[in-house]
Amino acid sequence: MQPENNPQYAIETRDLSIYYGSFEAVKGVNLQIEKGKITAIIGPSGCGKSTLLRAFNRMNDFVPTSRVHGEILLHGTNLYSKEIDPVEVRRRIGMVFQKPNPFPKSIYENISWGAHINGFKGNMDELVEQSLRAAALWDEVKDKLKQSAYALSGGQQQRLCIARTIAIQPEIILMDEPASALDPISTLRIEELMQELKQNYTIIIVTHNMQQAARVSDFTAMMMLHGETRSGTVIEYDKTDIIFTRPSDKRTEDYVTGRFG
Repeated sequence: MQPENNPQYAIETRDLSIYYGSFEAVKGVNLQIEKGKITAIIGPSGCGKSTLLRAFNRMNDFVPTSRVHGEILLHGTNLYSKEIDPVEVRRRIGMVFQKPNPFPKSIYENISWGAHINGFKGNMDELVEQSLRAAALWDEVKDKLKQSAYALSGGQQQRLCIARTIAIQPEIILMDEPASALDPISTLRIEELMQELKQNYTIIIVTHNMQQAARVSDFTAMMMLHGETRSGTVIEYDKTDIIFTRPSDKRTEDYVTGRFG
């Protein structure tokens, strides 16, 4: 990929629309995601938050009817250009899903597998330890590396999935409702972890939890359904404290204060 045009932004969208067949799920999104920050995407169910998030690393490619209009730029290069390898996109833009999804392998193999298939040539033991430390999990599992990842608690499994993502050395980490299936204590651990990770990564999170968005994010994009088309679109994007205390759109105010719907 080409050198980045604007080092301030980790990723940009330009007039981005996403279709499933003839249905326009996301319409005309223009975003500039700040580098080294946490950006939250919020909005009611069905407004296209996860569809937008998955477009950033071409996960929607796995849906046969999906297609993209407009651009998503990483380092000034459109990620949907024909010459771009989507596998390389997913290596550079990792993803953590709503429910923990460890592989049916050992804790060690969960971390090493992705690095191995991506051609990692360094010290694998060091990489596994570094990744688990970065995910605040090393001290809990360092004596259990050969045990099945399924033996871990839900919160530990989610941190393992974060460590697995870190191990392939991405630039950006996408998180789709990463704490929605977890208890309050595990949720707090994930939120604390995100604050630590943003020292080295750009994080984009989809969440229904308004308190979580307010606690963890630096910037927030508010999505709503667009008129009669029922397409999702970003109606407001700003620093999180502005979105939650003095939004410019009445719909945003109604949503973040719980009056929406």
